[in-house]
Amino acid sequence: MNYTKCWLAYPRIQTMGGAPLRVRCDFTGPVAGRIMEELRLAMRALYDKAVEPAKGEAEITVTRNAALHEEGYCLHVSGGRAQITAGGESGALYGVFALLRRAQMAGCAWDELEGEESTAPSNPLRMLNHWDNMEGDIERGYSGQSFFFHDNEVLVNERTVDYARLVASVGINGVVLNNVNVKGAATWLISPRYYAPLRQIQEILASYGIRMFLCINFAAPMELGGLDSADPCDERVAQWWREKAREVWENLPGLGGFVVKADSEGRPGPFTYGRTHSDGANMLADAVAPYGGVVIWRCFVYNCQQDWRDTKTDRARSGYDNFMPLDGSFRDNVILQIKNGPMDFQVREPVSPLFGGLKHTNMMLEVQIAQEYTGQQRHVCYLIPWFREVLDQDMYCCDGPSTVADLVSGRSYGNTLCGMAAVANTGDDPNWTGHDLAAANLYGFGRLSYQTSLTGEEIAREWARLTFGQDAEVESVMREILMASWPAYESYNAPLGIGWMCSPNHHYGPNVDGYEYDRWGTYHRADCKGLGVDRTSAGTGYCQQYNSPLAETYENLETCPDELVLFFHHLPYTYVLKSGKTVIQHIYDTHFHGAEEAARFYDLVESIKDRLEPETYRRLHERLAHQKAHACEWRDVINTYFYRKSGIPDAQGRKIYP
Repeated sequence: MNYTKCWLAYPRIQTMGGAPLRVRCDFTGPVAGRIMEELRLAMRALYDKAVEPAKGEAEITVTRNAALHEEGYCLHVSGGRAQITAGGESGALYGVFALLRRAQMAGCAWDELEGEESTAPSNPLRMLNHWDNMEGDIERGYSGQSFFFHDNEVLVNERTVDYARLVASVGINGVVLNNVNVKGAATWLISPRYYAPLRQIQEILASYGIRMFLCINFAAPMELGGLDSADPCDERVAQWWREKAREVWENLPGLGGFVVKADSEGRPGPFTYGRTHSDGANMLADAVAPYGGVVIWRCFVYNCQQDWRDTKTDRARSGYDNFMPLDGSFRDNVILQIKNGPMDFQVREPVSPLFGGLKHTNMMLEVQIAQEYTGQQRHVCYLIPWFREVLDQDMYCCDGPSTVADLVSGRSYGNTLCGMAAVANTGDDPNWTGHDLAAANLYGFGRLSYQTSLTGEEIAREWARLTFGQDAEVESVMREILMASWPAYESYNAPLGIGWMCSPNHHYGPNVDGYEYDRWGTYHRADCKGLGVDRTSAGTGYCQQYNSPLAETYENLETCPDELVLFFHHLPYTYVLKSGKTVIQHIYDTHFHGAEEAARFYDLVESIKDRLEPETYRRLHERLAHQKAHACEWRDVINTYFYRKSGIPDAQGRKIYP
């Protein structure tokens, strides 16, 4: 078994022998070629069975049904025959991967495989955002170097194909190659020097039904074009972008579009010229519209120069304050990409109120599987149950369906440019994600974005079986660790929704006051009496950005959920939570429990050591041993800090360092 192939290792189920399986595929084109490649590879590995094309009778048929969604499929398998019908080539490819997934989940002989399913994607866009720099490093990357770029050159090799195959297998249909913080050589990515290798990558991705996107520098007219301005209302600037878009699409026909981070954390944008985000986005949208391009405009905009003494300015408010007044002013080919919470990918945040506010603007949900604040792929932290909760949050914004899943799928308002994006967690490490179990987040995001009805438990079970094969004990252990990992990380991380108790800049390890007196606006406001941020109408007023009844739920201490209570309220250490524990005792108990869970994960993998390949065990042992020790560091630093602040001892008398 080769676990470095992640969930496409195709561990053997049965040795069949006999005549080859005949496949009739009525599709033609690059994606159809990939369908045959995948069936040949998988059937040889799973069943030691050859595959050959057939024009007539066949054991596997792949046909078109124009009535189905372009990316949807129907699968029926029985008696050693499988029929896949699809609306288009991408749907056919997804149907083939569904057949192979079903075979592995069943683990039975080919002629005993039974079942059927019919599905279409929940979201029009299902994207991975890579933060790869052209120098070869990855911003917030925890699994090696970039496999797209090295030393300011574009890389195209067999790993490019392996990557496209991997992410297509879970339904990803869009990939952003480069970092949103476009600077230096990356500004030149949209220039003749790079079109040839980019076209190669684009063709590889397209053969798996994936559209390529590029991040651009808003100041490119100055840095690349030699203008003295990037003012979106300056006709010279608009003309430069029109000419550049024509050049780009002539060389990269079918490019999905541009992703832009503007007026955020020092990045250039329209604010420099007294313009709005819609001014900037619409100018670019007009330039790319003739080619079917879209502009994805990130909403991560906030004042990163605020004064910690100011208790009214609230970073959490920024996204809503900046973009709600612009609702309805963006072009139809602009998508606002909104982080799941109002802060920055913390282990627990409320859902961004922008999802409940915007009614006339395309939007996408942005999550992060790179684990910047959730263990950086050195700790196991399976995030799919968290994303599931985000998708299920009702925003109470319209008469019809109004969960986040409804909003970003287009079901609420009928828009078709919408969906989900994740900050990717891949690199050039042999196992792709640094931590073998971090691959579950990559797999899980793809599966969840394609089919948002799936649960974290279902996805974890799939991933474990497809990755480790038919060993029921290994599957059970891996599933158990995954499902307990996010609650465990939250337990020994920041309590009750407060977030940010980490070291500045690199964001790894406990540092309770790391950002407390910092310009970034991420505070816990702890003193000798209590902690938390007052975001009620008497405080920063953030609660009022939500629709009723969410606004009242969060505003009222009696109804605010415990897991978010310190995000919305400043509370005494002695305040009794709905759990019956005081705030301080909750902090102590959860941090001890989280460390115990990390130790349990280590023990669970030790219990199946002999069932794992030696190299896989070595990697897991190393990572889980580190997590076991590091969770104790989190426990001791956080508990000691709050013991010293409050002077209140642990009711159970456990060791805290005074």
